[in-house]
Amino acid sequence: MKRRSLLAAALPLLAMPAAFAQAPRVRRIGVLIDGTPPHPLPEALLAGMKQRGYAEGALAFEVRYANGQPARSAEQAAELVSGGVDAIVAHFTPSVRAAMAATTTIPIIMAPAGAPVETGLVASLSRPGGNVTGVTNMAAELGGRRLQLLKDMIPSLGRVGVLVSTHDAFTRPFVSYLEQAATGGGLQLDPVAVSGADGFEAAFAAMVERRAGAAIIQGVFNSRRTELVALAGRHRLPTMWFDRRAVEEGGLVSLSANTADMFRRACDLLDRVLRGAKAGELPVEQPSVFELVLNRGTARALGITVPRSVLVQADDVVE
Repeated sequence: MKRRSLLAAALPLLAMPAAFAQAPRVRRIGVLIDGTPPHPLPEALLAGMKQRGYAEGALAFEVRYANGQPARSAEQAAELVSGGVDAIVAHFTPSVRAAMAATTTIPIIMAPAGAPVETGLVASLSRPGGNVTGVTNMAAELGGRRLQLLKDMIPSLGRVGVLVSTHDAFTRPFVSYLEQAATGGGLQLDPVAVSGADGFEAAFAAMVERRAGAAIIQGVFNSRRTELVALAGRHRLPTMWFDRRAVEEGGLVSLSANTADMFRRACDLLDRVLRGAKAGELPVEQPSVFELVLNRGTARALGITVPRSVLVQADDVVE
């Protein structure tokens, strides 16, 4: 065939519509959440990755809720791994542990997890190792300040109940930090462990019977805030939370790392992993923004006068 004929035959191929070109591969991101829907993490990931230049449709988020059931979390993690996701974003320690049990190669982003070194999720914050990195919420380390805030608001406080989970590895360091602070502050700590929502009623009854003057709610129960706030109201028990939404619904006070800041940091790490960085070589991010939220209406209903020394520390006061 003459050269002119060859060029003529090739021209239609060169002019093929873009629709026939190979479409970029959609990156699939598994999202494991220990709690119940709705949850702000999926929406935060979608918006955050869009801000980082990912076009609509470039990422597909496959969200799973374990509803506080460890066996379900394990099944969901295995399902995501067998489906070939490119990365897993896991919210709170039980979900991170489930993801780690399912894969040692797919990158895992903690978003967030408390005390990740103490619970064995990472080797160190600076060099996590393995296939895990992410954000820590410093929830255990804030234990002393939480107890002090309760003591400042309730000067007569002597015993503090703590609602904790039997299936969360974070429970041990969480309670340990509180115990150290309680001993130094002259308070008695009364942890009450439950395996799920069916133990809430008995747990509150036990704390009240043992004359707890306030209760701290472990963050793994944030998704059950509505029923727990109602229980605390019925028992007239002041509650300290890790979740501002619980305070907006009627809990007394919350001290926690800022959720938006933690999710932003998780998006940064997910972006770097998708661009080729090794998760285990990316330092675990620590929060830099914390927020104290008070419900003064709840305080009044409980007969608590919030001192000015606490009010001036508050980032938000719900009336």
